[in-house]
Amino acid sequence: HCFVVQFTKLPSDFFRKKLADQVMQNPQVLAALQERLDNTALTPSSYIETLPKAVKRRIDALKQLQVKCAHIEAKFYEEVHDLERKYAALYQPLFDKRREFINGEAEPTDAESEWHSENEEEEKLAGDLKNVVVIEEKAEAEEINVKGIPDFWFTIFRNVDMLSELVQEYDEPILKHLQDIKVKFSEPGQPMSFSLEFHFGPNDYFSNTVLTKTYKMKSEPDKTDPFSFEGPEIVDCDGCTIDWKKGKNVTVKTIKKKQKHKGRGTVRTITKQVPNDSFFNFFSPIKVSGDGESLDEDSEFTLAADFEIGHFFRERIVPRAVLYFTGEAIEDDDNFEEGEEGEEEVRCILHLL
Repeated sequence: HCFVVQFTKLPSDFFRKKLADQVMQNPQVLAALQERLDNTALTPSSYIETLPKAVKRRIDALKQLQVKCAHIEAKFYEEVHDLERKYAALYQPLFDKRREFINGEAEPTDAESEWHSENEEEEKLAGDLKNVVVIEEKAEAEEINVKGIPDFWFTIFRNVDMLSELVQEYDEPILKHLQDIKVKFSEPGQPMSFSLEFHFGPNDYFSNTVLTKTYKMKSEPDKTDPFSFEGPEIVDCDGCTIDWKKGKNVTVKTIKKKQKHKGRGTVRTITKQVPNDSFFNFFSPIKVSGDGESLDEDSEFTLAADFEIGHFFRERIVPRAVLYFTGEAIEDDDNFEEGEEGEEEVRCILHLL
């Protein structure tokens, strides 16, 4: 006996329909398909690729115009820098008088010291209560002769978290000799920069009267990425040499280390100096490499933090010092939530030339 088996060829549409029916009945497969469709949604770049060649050509022309806009914007910021220099000269007489009041070099007149606060009634009541004191206490208080505003700048360092994190306990006696901080802008025709000058009174730690830190800036679009330009950026900084008096350098510490002789087995103790955490390391910044070598991640983070501190001194602390002393500016800063209008962002770039 023989059997003849006949195979009937079914059309491919039949199998596709069968497969589609199975897919529609399987929720897990449907979900997987939907996820894949969502992930392959049209992106801006993929949309651009679908455009006709003539449209792409016009878009390239728009990018050319955008680069020209960036160069005009750079010129705008150069003129802003010139304005900053001009108005810094107008502010300076007021800052000079501020320094005199802080350091006790002059006393404000009654008119200069008149200030009406929001809580004037409460302060008046408090003043009346203060007058109700025993004669002996008044006499004792009158004997105290306070010069200027003690620890003015040191108090600001203590109040501002960004600065207090840098200050060590052994830095504090030195910072109490800080008499003034000034911002100086680069001269016309010179590369854009600004300097911070820290003026110190005579002290037992170093012989410098002024410690300086200069921040170099760039205000031109990057040739390789011109669309990233958003204004002047700090690109490098220079510190200064601190002339420490003998045994007073807080940026290093002396450690003792035991060494064993390989042959004789004898042990000797040696002393060596190693770097020490201190605010005064601020004047010995990491340098941006000029030989094409990139910095490691920790160095880049340290340099970016340094740029941010320099910007904060220039933009906030020096112009509004009294409000950071009283804490009012700190309260204002805390009132800004992340993402609100008015929040400042420091743009720091590391150009490794």
